[in-house]
Amino acid sequence: MYFVYIIQCKDRSLYTGITTDLKRRFKEHKEGLGGHYTRSHKVQKILYTEKRSTRSAAQKREAEIKSWRREKKLDLVNKNKNYL
Repeated sequence: MYFVYIIQCKDRSLYTGITTDLKRRFKEHKEGLGGHYTRSHKVQKILYTEKRSTRSAAQKREAEIKSWRREKKLDLVNKNKNYL
């Protein structure tokens, strides 16, 4: 099982990623081990998650969400309220 997630950073920017373990990955982001973007923007909280059965499906959904404007991402978050 894979998770697609959206994180809000302390500067209010949004980061989208995938993982098999949300708690571990969020901890990595918090500790500055999650990647260049979240290391410099400091994560605050997970806003949204959704499950996908395969890595390929998760990557496709991640790419789709990343292509959206901020407003559309926030609409997704507000409509679904799939908080961790």
